[in-house]
Amino acid sequence: MSSKILIIGACGQIGTELTTKLREIHGVDNVVASDINTRNLELVNAGPFVILDAKNFNAIKDCCISHKIDTIYLMAALLSATGEKYPMEAWDLNMNSLFHVLNLAKTKQIKKIFWPSSIAVFGPTTPREHTPQHTICEPTTVYGITKQVGERWCEYYYNKYDVDVRSIRYPGIISHKAMPGGGTTDYAVEIYHEAIKKGKYESFLSEKTHLPMMFMDDAIKATIDIMSVPSKDLTIRSSYNLSAISFTPEDIANSIKAEIPHFTITYKPDFRQEIADSWPSSIDDSVARKDWNWSHDFNLERMTSEMLTNLNKKYKP
Repeated sequence: MSSKILIIGACGQIGTELTTKLREIHGVDNVVASDINTRNLELVNAGPFVILDAKNFNAIKDCCISHKIDTIYLMAALLSATGEKYPMEAWDLNMNSLFHVLNLAKTKQIKKIFWPSSIAVFGPTTPREHTPQHTICEPTTVYGITKQVGERWCEYYYNKYDVDVRSIRYPGIISHKAMPGGGTTDYAVEIYHEAIKKGKYESFLSEKTHLPMMFMDDAIKATIDIMSVPSKDLTIRSSYNLSAISFTPEDIANSIKAEIPHFTITYKPDFRQEIADSWPSSIDDSVARKDWNWSHDFNLERMTSEMLTNLNKKYKP
């Protein structure tokens, strides 16, 4: 029998593409998309959709009952840069939505949960190079704090109540289909759009800011892969380190110049620079590669080619 899946926060950057892929795998009618609004009309009209507030426990519970949901992907969150502007809202959304889903699973109404963590759990005291799975986590952002605390609660609910919750620490995610939602790594999406539209870009991070990144296809692949693994094979119930490629704004600009020679970039670091400086420059994800055979497909050059090809179609049909 196929799973009945609910995606909370389906209109977000990752949720949009995750919904599409899960419907390809499980069938359109078996994947219910939900969000607090209907801004993404293409997704809203593509299959079952529910307007759902991730902070409303009863609404989530009723939705799960009426649609016979057994698996939840909780993708709703306020990200790092937006979270610094609205710290209490970030705490409220990021933490309470997780508790609601964990508590539903505690009653065995929900059989399996995916909840994304982030490299934001790390901080300036974390080893910056090849950051290990188990290391110091002293985040300096509200977003990072919510993810660190969320990891602890996920592991607690697994150990205490046998809740099958799975998680990965996303690096910066890059996609041509949906715009980013207020993260510190958003420059790596914006730069491609501006390269096509204007031939230039002003980066809010300095040219040598080296951060872990990932193309959306790899992020979706990782999310689906970890949810497909037998529970007994998973050794991490907080959140798995995940890695693909690491680069600087200068690196990504050079990869664009290889295809758009007239492209230029300038640098004007803002408050997001301090956030980026507190994060690792590369991640050791050997545990994920061992436990569930994680591997990435896209390097920087392939990602740039994919981004520019698809954005050219969007802006210059």
